[in-house]
Amino acid sequence: MVASFARAAVELLFPPHCLGCGRGGAFLCDDCASQLTPALPPRCPRCWEPRSVAGECLACQDSPPAFDALRTAFVYQGLAREMVQALKYRGVTALAGRMGGLLAEAARSQRLEADVIVPVPLSGMRKRTRGYNQAEALAVALGRELGLPVAPKALVRRRHTPPQARRADAEARRANVAGAFVVAATSIAGQSVLLIDDVATTGATLSACASALREAGSMPVWALTFARED
Repeated sequence: MVASFARAAVELLFPPHCLGCGRGGAFLCDDCASQLTPALPPRCPRCWEPRSVAGECLACQDSPPAFDALRTAFVYQGLAREMVQALKYRGVTALAGRMGGLLAEAARSQRLEADVIVPVPLSGMRKRTRGYNQAEALAVALGRELGLPVAPKALVRRRHTPPQARRADAEARRANVAGAFVVAATSIAGQSVLLIDDVATTGATLSACASALREAGSMPVWALTFARED
């Protein structure tokens, strides 16, 4: 609560300026938003990795992720990267509304229909340190845009794991989050889920979350992120 009041006070005392051009009035102006790089096909239809030929990538063929499909709005570079890092590490939570609107556009264009939105959870320790969960902030903004309910406590990270960014390869990332998530809200059983996170790299975290959701009876499970590392 203290952290929330502190962030609100900072945003009141220091009005927003566009992260792209510095113009006052918003954290992202329309001109700069139009310069974000969309994560467009051709891509693997399952994990959305860039691909020059049709069909699933070899990684998805050999070890299919638990989610039905991952889609992402932008490539994790330039201004998209700056936005994610500002939301995630610098406490600019007011960005979540604008990012949620852009996520809603991606969800509509990709026809990702679901009954409920579920954010990827942080460990209790990391959420206490950061003061908020950036994926939850995006999920709430997206739910408002799409008119869908959000279940922020549906998934729980039952053990703290080192940040995925420190894991060099896909196998290490999968091992890092294997069995790390459990479903805490049985009310989502039998419902289709839209799983939300800020960035996807190998999709290991999203797959681990989707696995827990499937075990609890949720299906299909779609994954959507603001950006993807290509």
